[in-house]
Amino acid sequence: MLRGLRRRWDSYKYRFVPWLALNLRRKRRTLRYVPESSQDKILSDEDVFETLLKIFKALFINDFSRQAHILAFLPEIKHKYLELLTVEQKPSKVHSCNLLSQHVFSPEEVLFNTLGFMVNRDRSSLASAGTGVFVTKGFVPKGTVVSMYPGTVYRKHEPIFFQSLGNPFIFRCIDGVLIDGNDKGLSRSVYRSCCRRDQLGPFQMSDESWLTAAPQNPLAVGQYVNNCSHEKAANVCYQEFDVPAYFPVELKQYLPNIVYSHDIESLLRCIVLVTLRDIKQGEELFSNYYTVVS
Repeated sequence: MLRGLRRRWDSYKYRFVPWLALNLRRKRRTLRYVPESSQDKILSDEDVFETLLKIFKALFINDFSRQAHILAFLPEIKHKYLELLTVEQKPSKVHSCNLLSQHVFSPEEVLFNTLGFMVNRDRSSLASAGTGVFVTKGFVPKGTVVSMYPGTVYRKHEPIFFQSLGNPFIFRCIDGVLIDGNDKGLSRSVYRSCCRRDQLGPFQMSDESWLTAAPQNPLAVGQYVNNCSHEKAANVCYQEFDVPAYFPVELKQYLPNIVYSHDIESLLRCIVLVTLRDIKQGEELFSNYYTVVS
């Protein structure tokens, strides 16, 4: 029994905040000091927005033939995307959203073709750390959005006690907002329930596919990025991003976050992981979990 408990502890101690707190003195590099929360930005919000817009548009176009139910309600948007497709294909092939001859890439291939890299989950290079996230193809320059942290977004007053039990995937934002990135158990059920609650006819307000082994948004694997160690320095950090109200409705289907309560008007909180240095193919991503606002 003790061996079993030890194995479970080893499998997620790198994501466990109390364990990190006990090791702050020995792991100074897990601390990142910022004078104000507004200065906790490696990339501007505009750059994050443009990156997400770029990859989400590419995913939408790649999956264009299956977007007819959405585009039927958005004739102007349909025309815009058809024009984009004519740039990539011969005009004779683009007849309608139902009769579109195009090669469909995997989401990972779309990511590579758009941003120049792929990221995937695999066994971590850290002993007993379980799953990690690797750059499996391409090159990621410093200051690039390389991943997103998916999950249900909870404000300070909202109930998360039962979801948090034994859950190593709770991420705390600077302002106390929590994001539950667990893709199993009660957390999984809560996320799916919220997604279906907020769906507006054919329009999905968030992405459920990160709960599966084949996410449609290939960036939505950030919950599996392990914390840095003495041997493995951090090469990415977390950055908060509030999705603006003008975010295109047809692209919200790729956002891997949903609010727990939709009766309070606020922007959707997302967490992106931004590279601290250039990262080459084959490298694992390691994060700084602690951001201290002084």
